[in-house]
Amino acid sequence: MRKEELYRYVEHTALNAWTSWNDIKNLCNEAIIFRMAAVCIPSSYVKRVRNTFPGLNICTVVGFPLGNANTAAKVAEAGQTIRDGANEIDMVINLGKVKNSKFADVTEEIRLVKETVGEHILKVIIETCYLNEEEKIALCRCVSEAGADFIKTSTGFGCGGATLDDVNLLREHIAPQVQIKAAGGISTREEMEQYIAAGCSRIGTSRAIRILS
Repeated sequence: MRKEELYRYVEHTALNAWTSWNDIKNLCNEAIIFRMAAVCIPSSYVKRVRNTFPGLNICTVVGFPLGNANTAAKVAEAGQTIRDGANEIDMVINLGKVKNSKFADVTEEIRLVKETVGEHILKVIIETCYLNEEEKIALCRCVSEAGADFIKTSTGFGCGGATLDDVNLLREHIAPQVQIKAAGGISTREEMEQYIAAGCSRIGTSRAIRILS
């Protein structure tokens, strides 16, 4: 796959706590130059980015990175990010509810966030590094039944990132209309191509330019 084609899959990402406005501006300019799929940025920068880069596809995060905020807070955060100008939302599930086998609650939370963002894209981060296979399969059902658009492997802030084994498992168990975003630890061009070949529609990384240069 040509380098230019690979960039079309990339969500150019900057989510560290110390990310400055200069970092964000550089990220956005790079995303435009290399025609990346989106930028993925903290919600506090969404309105300023929308005003500065009106044509840019903006993704932001909700309940990030731990996912253990209450549902009302996630719904409110998601709604505010849309009003600020976000096009896409990556929400983190409540892993405590997963470990307590409260999968109906997980489904309902995703459904409520999706209802809030409406036609905007919702990606659900399940943080695979903390899950066993049974939990991953159950979460495929939650994401599918709740009407989310994507299932996403990782925040990039957990104990591990994306793996091809996980992507293959998710692809087998999600509904046909649900897409996959791989994120966390992808560090070579070969890995990017492998994840795309495995069925990923998006790659979340802060290292795309370094990888592809």
